[in-house]
Amino acid sequence: VSAISSAPNRISGRIYIGGQEHFYLEGQAALAIPAEDEDVVVHCSTQHPSEIQHKVAHVLGVPSHSVTVEVRRMGGAFGGKESQGNLLAAVAALVAKKTSRAAKVVYDRDDDMTITGKRHDFRIDYEAGFDDQGLITGVTFDQALRCGMSWDLSEPIADRAMFHADNCYFIPDIRITSYRCKTHTQSNTAFRGFGGPQGMVGIERVIDEIAHQLQLDPLEVRKRNTYAHKDEVTKSTANSERAVTPYGMIVEDCIIQDLYKELEESSNYRQRRQEILEWNKSSKILKRGIALTPVKFGISFTKTFLNQAGALIHVYNDGSIHLNHGGTEMGQGLFTKVAQIVAEEFQVNINRIKITATTTAKVPNTSATAASSGSDLNGMAAQNAARKIKNRLVDFLTERHQIDADNITFLPGRVRVGAEEYAFDTVIQDAYLSRVSLSATGFYATPKISWEKEEGRGRPFFYFAYGAAVSEVIIDTLTGENKMLRVDILHDAGKSLNPAIDLGQIEGGFIQGAGWLTTEELVWDEKGKLLTHAPSTYKIPACSDRPKQMNINLWKSGSNVEKTIFRSKAVGEPPLMLGISAFLALSDAVASVAGYQKYPDLNAPATPEQILTAVTRLSDQSREEMQSNER
Repeated sequence: VSAISSAPNRISGRIYIGGQEHFYLEGQAALAIPAEDEDVVVHCSTQHPSEIQHKVAHVLGVPSHSVTVEVRRMGGAFGGKESQGNLLAAVAALVAKKTSRAAKVVYDRDDDMTITGKRHDFRIDYEAGFDDQGLITGVTFDQALRCGMSWDLSEPIADRAMFHADNCYFIPDIRITSYRCKTHTQSNTAFRGFGGPQGMVGIERVIDEIAHQLQLDPLEVRKRNTYAHKDEVTKSTANSERAVTPYGMIVEDCIIQDLYKELEESSNYRQRRQEILEWNKSSKILKRGIALTPVKFGISFTKTFLNQAGALIHVYNDGSIHLNHGGTEMGQGLFTKVAQIVAEEFQVNINRIKITATTTAKVPNTSATAASSGSDLNGMAAQNAARKIKNRLVDFLTERHQIDADNITFLPGRVRVGAEEYAFDTVIQDAYLSRVSLSATGFYATPKISWEKEEGRGRPFFYFAYGAAVSEVIIDTLTGENKMLRVDILHDAGKSLNPAIDLGQIEGGFIQGAGWLTTEELVWDEKGKLLTHAPSTYKIPACSDRPKQMNINLWKSGSNVEKTIFRSKAVGEPPLMLGISAFLALSDAVASVAGYQKYPDLNAPATPEQILTAVTRLSDQSREEMQSNER
């Protein structure tokens, strides 16, 4: 790329990014029960009931209407139950059909880890050109990912890694090449972030290395390369040009500058960074590091047709409400959020609402609960169903009381009709006696999105979710042991549907992301057998790995420029990428070994072995240069 070769400064390098085991608490499981008319009912732990339905129907050679799939809840999933549960469900259904008896298939932990796919591990080669202020002129990325022995979801995962190779940065000249590699290991699959995290690690490594080469604060380099702020995009041609992604989408909602400003102050980043620089000068063995990194994550399925959802609501004549939708509950609080939405529409207490198990018999043709779109899609579908019933109630009341619809208002637990107020139960009972339908289906399809795969251009995402994190770490240069000391997070959830749930998702996402990049190491032997196949050999973060000081806040000014449900933003996947700050803080600590003169060749996960290797390599290089200078 000419933009690189003509730049005043250049860097090039390679980084290995390991995979990750899902380690859901509940393993893969399926129970099939034969029913009348040769039907079969499958209870299973899956994020995608409709896919299980289709796969089971295909194996049995029957239409989809002969298979009902039900999911009450999952004990965790993280993407590992989007496609990996198909085999168990099909086997259980086949046995049930052949024997006319219920059949159950459950993997034990060792079998689960050995059989199922993981997060794709990546090798990213990069080259970048930039000026003396760190402004990037051009970048090339060669992304190679381990797909495994067969094609699972690797194609869209590789695509999303390419989509997120820019993260928050405008890069005027960029080439991204993706290599999808077939290997003799498990077929890797979806994992929280779906390729986006790996793509982001690549560009954050580039930004960090540029800053080290120029002896600048990495935060300054990040700020200089950021997409144009949402308030500036339409003010000039130059600003609008700095809002275009490599795939041609206009970033209309960038607010990372606001998050930078607030987090930089609340975390006392500048002072702490200076204190760490001084501390490292006098500390010979222990070294500290700090990093502030951003997140810009696209929200929507990149396969456009998947961005749809349905819901079903019944209001019974006693005023109780039955709610069903196509999303699945895996501990992320989706059912609670959708119930809140319906409660808000009817202005009733959430205790009135019964959320029933996700089933293909009530809401058909559902998309997977994935891509951080569960609340966006199912919330809007449920709202659509609730409003249909509300509109019928309004029509009924306007006719009965001979008043305009403007004079009817739903209030907490009651309905105001002109100057009178009636209990919600009374209105429902009267409507039932007057033969008003109190049941409705709802539907929602995400607007504005499109993607032309052959051309590599379009608008694959409805909007972007943003966040930023500051991580401080300490390492032992004799052993490579390390620990997170403090984390400060500011995340944009828009107008949060449930702040308590969202804060929990942010904390869990960060810890899972930090675990992926620091402790969770997958190891195979030469024959492709997984050696890290149990909790005894694979280390997820424990309670003691959580930093003692962890400050997490939702951005109070958050909203969504797009018309999402109550202007909220997705919060399932984006927080995981906040964990990149922990990895780069470790890189910063290692760099101090050589007085920040050389950037460390640190790979992920940054285990103690990797850190010790990087420290040793930097120490040897510094020693050799000193000896060479003396000669």
